[in-house]
Formats: sequence, C-alpha cells, structure tokens
Amino acid sequence: MSYQPIENYGVIGNLRTIALVGMDGSIDWFCFPNFDSPSVFAAILDHKKGGYFKVAPVKEGANQKQFYWPETNVLVTRFLSPDGVAEITDYMPVGTPPKAHGQRLVRRVKIVRGSMKLRMQCYPAFNYGRDKHETWMTTGGVCFHSSELSLGLTSSVEMKKDGTGIVAEFGMQEGQNALFILEEIPKGGTCRELLSDAESVDLFKSTVEYWHNWLSKSSYTGRWREMVQRSALVLKLLTFEPTGAIVAAPTCSLPEAIGGERNWDYRYTWIRDAAFTLYGLLRIGFTEEAAKFMNWIEGRCHELKADGSLQIMYGIDGRHELLEETLDHFEGYKGSQPVRIGNGAYDQLQLDIYGELMDSVYLYNKYGSPISYDLWTHLRRLINWVCDNWQRKDEGIWEVRGGQQHFVYSKLMCWVAVDRALRLAEKRSFPADHDRWLKARDTIYEEIMSKGWNSKLKTFVQAYNSETLDAANLMMPLVFFLSPTDPRNISTIDATMQSPGDGGLLSNSLVYRYNIDKSPDGLSGEEGTFNICTFWLVEALTRAGRTHRKRLERARLMFEQMLGYANHLGLFSEETGSSGEALGNFPQAFTHLALISAAYNLDRALGSKG
Repeated sequence: MSYQPIENYGVIGNLRTIALVGMDGSIDWFCFPNFDSPSVFAAILDHKKGGYFKVAPVKEGANQKQFYWPETNVLVTRFLSPDGVAEITDYMPVGTPPKAHGQRLVRRVKIVRGSMKLRMQCYPAFNYGRDKHETWMTTGGVCFHSSELSLGLTSSVEMKKDGTGIVAEFGMQEGQNALFILEEIPKGGTCRELLSDAESVDLFKSTVEYWHNWLSKSSYTGRWREMVQRSALVLKLLTFEPTGAIVAAPTCSLPEAIGGERNWDYRYTWIRDAAFTLYGLLRIGFTEEAAKFMNWIEGRCHELKADGSLQIMYGIDGRHELLEETLDHFEGYKGSQPVRIGNGAYDQLQLDIYGELMDSVYLYNKYGSPISYDLWTHLRRLINWVCDNWQRKDEGIWEVRGGQQHFVYSKLMCWVAVDRALRLAEKRSFPADHDRWLKARDTIYEEIMSKGWNSKLKTFVQAYNSETLDAANLMMPLVFFLSPTDPRNISTIDATMQSPGDGGLLSNSLVYRYNIDKSPDGLSGEEGTFNICTFWLVEALTRAGRTHRKRLERARLMFEQMLGYANHLGLFSEETGSSGEALGNFPQAFTHLALISAAYNLDRALGSKG
C-alpha cells in the first residue's frame, strides 16, 4: 500500500465526523466519534502504522471511477474490468438521532455486471496508532476493543482474523450484494445484529432523502449551480451538528508542500471564518445553518478573556485550549513531518478576527434575525478593546511564526470591526461610545492609507515598511473599505496579477497568498497557491468589472479556470501545487465558502443568461 494523491479522495460524514475514501476503495482517514477525536484510520498520515479499511478487487488493474449519488454526500466507488463491474456505496446515516443508528459507517458492495472477486481489509489503529487493541471474533462480526474505544464490524461475508485486523475474500456474481457496517459498541460488548437487506436499503434511502431535502432549501439558481451545490454539501458535512460549529477542514497535517513542515491541524473553528460562513450560507438560502453557527459565535462572545479579547479559534464544542503536539511515530503524508495534532496558534494575537466577527454579526442582523441586547453588551466591550489595541503588531491572518508585524490586513479588519459596530449601533439604536469609535475608525483609515500604501510600487503591501504584496488586501473592496473602482484598488489588483518574478502573486490564474522568499514567515520550505486567494481575486475583479467589461470577462475566465482545479468530485483542498495537485488539509471550508461568494457575485454581475 502506498500514498494516494490527496485529490484522489472523496468524503462522507454524519455531521459529527468525516471519513476520507480513496479511489482505490480505502478509507484512510476516520476520527471517531467527532471531527477532533483521535483517529481510527490514518493511513493518509502513515501508510504502515495509521490503519485503514479497504474494499477492492483482488485482481489489480481494474479502472476506477468515483462519484456522488446526485445531490447527496453518498459516495460511489466503481471498479470496472472485462470480467465484471463492482460498486462500493459508502455513507454515514444522517437525519435520525445518533443513538438510533450508532454513528454507523456503511459500506455496501454490489456487482452490477459479470463477476468479481474482492478483498476486504480492516486494520484499525486507535488513537493515532498509539493505543493497542484486542480483536474478538463473534457470530456475524468482529469486535475491536481499545482502552478508550470499542468498535464492531458486522458483515454478510465470512471474515478472518489477521493479527489485530480482519480480512475477507469473497467472489460475487451480477446482482449480488455484500454489506459491511462499522459502529461503536459498548466496552467489552459484542456486535449488533447485521442489518437485513431490506433494512440496509431503507437506511440508504433515508440518507439520500435527507440530503435531497436539505439541498432543496438552496435558493441559488445561477451559473455553475452544480459546483455551488457541491460546495454547500461540503460545508454541511463540515458542520458539527450538536453546536453548529463548522470545522476549517476535517483533516490534520496534510502538507502545504510535500516533505515540508507546514503541516497543521484544521479540525477546529476559526472566528475568522465566521463572516465568510454566514455570508455564504445566507446568500444561498441556508438560514437554519447560519442561525446555529451564529449561536455558536454568540457563545464565544460570552466567554471573552479578562481583558475583553477573543481567541482566534476554538474547539467545535467551544473549548479554549487546543494544545499542539507532534506524533513522532508517524512518518507523515509522503514523509512530510512533523505530524501535528492540536494547534498552537490558538493563543496568537490576530487582530483581523474582530473585523470578521463584527461583519458576520452585522450580516446576520441584516439578513438573518436581529441580535439581542445582551449580545450587544459583549460586542461593545470587544469594540472598546479594539480601540485600545488596534495599533499593536500581530501574527496576522496567515498565522506566521516569524514574529509580529503591523500587517495591513489586520488594520483593515480593525477598521471593519469599528465600522460595523457603528453601523449596527445606528441601525438598532444601541447605546455606544460613538465619538470614540468614530475617531478610532477614521484614524485607522488614515493610517492604512499612509503606511499601508507603497507609493513607489503603487500598491497596498503586506505590512508597514514592506515591499511585498499580500493577497488578503484584495478584500478591501469586498468589505467596502475602498470603492472597487478606486485607483488605489485597481493598482493593487494590477500589481497582484503580475507574476511572482515581477513582484506579483499570480501564476497561471492561481494566486499565492504572499511571496515567502520576500516575506519570511518563520517556516522553511515552499507552498502552493492558496485557493481562497484566487477566489478573492475573482471577486475583486468582478466588482471592479461592473464599470470595466474586460475585468469582468477576466474574472469569469479565472473563475472557470479555477473550477478546473477541483478534484473529480468537485472538492478543493487548501492549496494547489505547481503540477495542479491538491495540497494542505482537505476538503477546505474556506475555499468552498469563497467559491460560493465568488459565484454568487460574478453571476449577478454578468446578469441574465438570457
């Protein structure tokens, strides 16, 4: 067994956790019972020690296809050979209480033509491969017992013990089915009785019906509807239903460059994502999800630090400590070390989060439901903190580990925080320190214009006294700091669209977040282009293109080229490598949120399809 390309995976889930299923039929990432729980299968981070659950033909050489059942998160992996065609349908039941289905992972194998001999291999490796487990054979199944978790695997085919794992080889004819169900069992207990054929069909149908009903709430009818819908389905999969939190990605330590050290754990919820999440969900009609996420955000606003500040990220359950550690026994994806769990950036100072938070509250108050006075009292305290602290250096949106700077984007979002607070106070007649906030907002604006603008390069730069660009500054017109047609904005877009060799950030319609050679971030190695930054550029061009048709045409071309970098299922990771490969954690919520926003605004700017 070797490493699959990151883009070769699809995802299934049940709004509590996710499994990555490769085109080779192997589940190589699965944390249980929640997104941020220790892994049971983690072969994507160590193909020898991580554990996996694979169903595939015994005979090699079959062609592989993978697709989603239309408008669902039910995944089908198809193996085609001259002798026969086999399909594996993978899903996790949703729409019924977890206790009713025990958070099951269902794998249904069917022969649709001819015959085929298949092999099932299940080798769990509990707690990132650190916990030993016992394997017990029982009637109709097998039990895996570790110190913290017990799982049962039931099947309609005969299974045999292989060390601490399980294997099975079985031949099937056209029309025959086989079923494998993995689920939690009581500690020291035995497996549940296997579902009957009728019960398994009903479970499949109810899961498909759940996704169809959910997606039918989408109000988006514009261009690229299929990609927008897939992005919405991804975001729903990344939602932790008990709290409404949305994880940045369901994986950890997938590298931003093969063999490099830029490997992070993204199974948490960033305040930064709040505005993009609420905007994306509300724009396409998912008000219920926006409301639940807003409740999660409000909970964090009730937990401000003693000085009135927020953390940049939290656990999906709202916990504050996300201690970072390395798994030295794992070799990492294709040798990319260290493998990190937890995220040490949780206690960094990143001033931009206050703007993103206040923008999300403002949007929700405008398009969702009016916020409460109690929430306003906490927000008012937070804005006073911003007025006292916006002049500090910070680690910035990209969470650099090379020292704090006066990042222009951080100042921009401090301006957004105060601006949205003033707008909200006026709209809702909330009590506020208007004079103080107005003075702070105007002072921030003037400082960005004087210190964030490089008159020699004719562009906004990454930090004060810097001569390098930052794609985050493309957000200026998107948050109404500048008019889309302001000469400074147009000049910044033009500078960004130069090649890296000419000081820009654009390479074949893909955008780097910054130039790591000219902007040391405390880390070694290279990285790919950042997918969200490409969508930001699309949206910046879209807004500038409302009075300049060629910019709008360029925005459409760039957007449609970017869609071509999705994988075979329409999924995006964090970054795209020089050979078009997916890099970083996968799939990435931020990328899919930016896709929705860019599609919505570009479609509207292009007008009727006539």
